[in-house]
Amino acid sequence: MKHLTLTDRCLIEQYLCLGYSFREIGIQIDRNVSTISREIKNNRTFIHPQNARCMHFCDCHERGLCAANPNCNRLCKNCRVHNCSDYCKQFEAESCTKLDKAPFVCNFCPSRDVCTKQHAYYHARKADAKSHTLLSNARKSLHLDDHEIEELNTLITPLIRGGQSPHHIFLHHKQELNISRTTLYNYIDKGILNVRNIDLPMKVRYRKRKRKPKESFPYKYREGRTYADFKQFMQMHPDAGVVEMDTVIGKREKGKSLLTMIFVKYEFMLIFLLDSCTQDAVRGVFEHLQKALGLSIYRRLFQVILTDNGREFKDPSFMETTKFGSLCTNVFYCDAMASWQKPHVENNHHLIRRVLPKGTSFDELTQADVTRLMNHINSYSRNSMDGACPFDAAKAFLGPKTIAVLDLRKISADDVRLNPTLLR
Repeated sequence: MKHLTLTDRCLIEQYLCLGYSFREIGIQIDRNVSTISREIKNNRTFIHPQNARCMHFCDCHERGLCAANPNCNRLCKNCRVHNCSDYCKQFEAESCTKLDKAPFVCNFCPSRDVCTKQHAYYHARKADAKSHTLLSNARKSLHLDDHEIEELNTLITPLIRGGQSPHHIFLHHKQELNISRTTLYNYIDKGILNVRNIDLPMKVRYRKRKRKPKESFPYKYREGRTYADFKQFMQMHPDAGVVEMDTVIGKREKGKSLLTMIFVKYEFMLIFLLDSCTQDAVRGVFEHLQKALGLSIYRRLFQVILTDNGREFKDPSFMETTKFGSLCTNVFYCDAMASWQKPHVENNHHLIRRVLPKGTSFDELTQADVTRLMNHINSYSRNSMDGACPFDAAKAFLGPKTIAVLDLRKISADDVRLNPTLLR
């Protein structure tokens, strides 16, 4: 069984807040009960509330901890001006006996807002980060003791100093080494053995290769958000609405571009003009949507977002969470070079290209122009919808506030234009 993904952990957090048992959570995400129990117990976060009571409260006689008033003779534990927990080094929040048994956390506890004892919570993102750090450190550590290193030295050092290469040694002593060839080179490079890189004739002949600069955002952004995770999530939540997202580039990559979203169920497309095809520009659109629509409408409209691996989408945090850190949608990524996994938004791009052919610069466009284009596309009748247009299909789903905020309107059938004259 693979490690828990971020999607699994988000579901665990969600079900804990709903009061599910470990067995019920295990059934929902297809994991063993013991796996759920260990995950929560090992990755919970302990905090103490502002009004936390110290376990030494009854026996405490500390005075003058804050040093605010030299003449103060009051016991610090009875002070109504300062909180003694902020100054006392011996402060230990009184522990709750409920944390010693399942579910080990306070996510569903009805008295957590008034409880003065130490709290423990399960946060999916913190648990995921802690897990990845643990795995990374495990891979970095040395898995040999002093005796094993000495045996390696005894075997390898004379052979290398005799002119043999690590590759030659590995081929003829593979069973004795009990490590891979790459690991052997790494041990020499890190100075774990008595021989050094300068003892390797071929290595000192080559200059150190210049590594290409790595991407600003590591591959980690896809963990728990792959297309396989998307399919698994949709199997568990078949009624969740999916929004496919992409960008359309103008004549120059550094110029303006279009951010496109399509509500798959209704074939309804949203288009936003970006000053540049960057994360900051995409972030600005999502911040505007969350602020203008409100979080309740935003959560209802954008339940699941499926997009590609473009650089502008490689930080899912501003799409998935609010500024306070609460989860408001679920973002997933297609496989590399697999645009067919989001066919609806790709197919609708040909309607944009009717008005803005390839090679057309978007630098002269305004958001009003893009909104006009969007309204004409959404008023275009489709065979796939039995002759209806996306605007009619999605009107009730979007609601009056969304329609007003985004200036959405239906264009009469005879007035729909999808050619370059629309924006001239």
